[in-house]
Amino acid sequence: MQAQKEEEDEVSVEEYVARCSFTGNDNDQLSFSSGDVLLVHAKMSSEWWWAELRGIKGYVPASYLLQGAEEDDEDPWQHKEYFGSYGTLRLHLEMLSDKSRTEAYRQVILSNSASLRNKVVMDLGCGTGIISLFCAQLSEPSEVYAVEASSMAEYTRQLVKQNGCEELITVLQGRAEEIELPEQVDILVSEWMGNCLLFECMVESVLLARDRWLKEGGVMWPSSAALSLVPCQADSYYAETMAFWEQPYGLDFTPLQPLAQQEFFTKPKFSHVIEPEDCLTAPCDVLQLDMYTLQVKDLEEIKGHFHFCVEKSGVFHGFSAWFKVQFESLQRGEAPVELDTGPNSEYDSKNTFQLMSYSYKRPPHWKQTLFMLDRPVSVHAKEAISGSISLRRNPVWRRHMTVTLHWNVGEGTSNCQVGTKSFPMWR
Repeated sequence: MQAQKEEEDEVSVEEYVARCSFTGNDNDQLSFSSGDVLLVHAKMSSEWWWAELRGIKGYVPASYLLQGAEEDDEDPWQHKEYFGSYGTLRLHLEMLSDKSRTEAYRQVILSNSASLRNKVVMDLGCGTGIISLFCAQLSEPSEVYAVEASSMAEYTRQLVKQNGCEELITVLQGRAEEIELPEQVDILVSEWMGNCLLFECMVESVLLARDRWLKEGGVMWPSSAALSLVPCQADSYYAETMAFWEQPYGLDFTPLQPLAQQEFFTKPKFSHVIEPEDCLTAPCDVLQLDMYTLQVKDLEEIKGHFHFCVEKSGVFHGFSAWFKVQFESLQRGEAPVELDTGPNSEYDSKNTFQLMSYSYKRPPHWKQTLFMLDRPVSVHAKEAISGSISLRRNPVWRRHMTVTLHWNVGEGTSNCQVGTKSFPMWR
């Protein structure tokens, strides 16, 4: 059987070139350097392939490989796919249905309505124009430039006219790098955040627009951002994807567990909802971004460190991450509005708009991102979990990134456990 499989592999083998380097997390993953020629024996999924390099076989991330010169002309930003997805209603329905997220932006405009009077506003990546319409209806700006690169811009113009705001809102279709405005702006507002805060890297467009169009002393909304992290239990997910194979229908399916680990645990789990009781420690902010000083070059790799103290004994399955952003007030002395996508947040109408509000009883559409360890670790109260996290952009596919976590459980004790794992994140 094995000989037959190898023979079939040889028949279907294809040659690929590595676009960029990759370091495997374990013995099942194949490490390689940019420019290496790999032989692909099987395409197990759209994301992971079985390949060979210098006689050694292992899993490799498909997006890191290139076949044939014809692919050299591919757009590393995937503009057609990216903006095409925003030209349909599915994503806009998801975002507009997220009342916590949308009401947070509405609260920012409403609480600063007096200070927005006669100001020039840019709404970058405006989508259906909801934030621009909030500006026009809740305050009295002199002009709002609603910028949208996707084909949705055609409908946004109709929505602006339908709501009687065409005298205040000008819809511009184009990317931030290409548009031309007749003037600089006082306020640059955008909903640019992705999973794990930076996924898809729309923030680069925001920074380019800031440097080109924001007046000196102008205001960025959001003004700051932070990525939060917490060690957590994930009993249900582990049971569904890994423990399930132990004895389904009274049969031993454990030989499938390594494949399950490769398929379910080597990439992050998006749209995860963590319950407060699953947090093994208090969360901490591991990355903090100042939207006034952050530079495009800083996005290539951003690093942070953490030190947690376990509050209750349990099983350490992985880390959950989410983000929060703050919108500074235009009125001196007023508290900022905060949008928090973490678990068990609630709404305070005075100065914060934290998601998971009791008003709506629904998580935000981002939810949280779960990073599973290959093997769970038992931890005990007062034990330390320390380490670092890095978010590194793919050098070729610019909307992709890799999250790498280094952790140390019980440092300085006889039971110290150390681990490192990288999670490719791609569209």
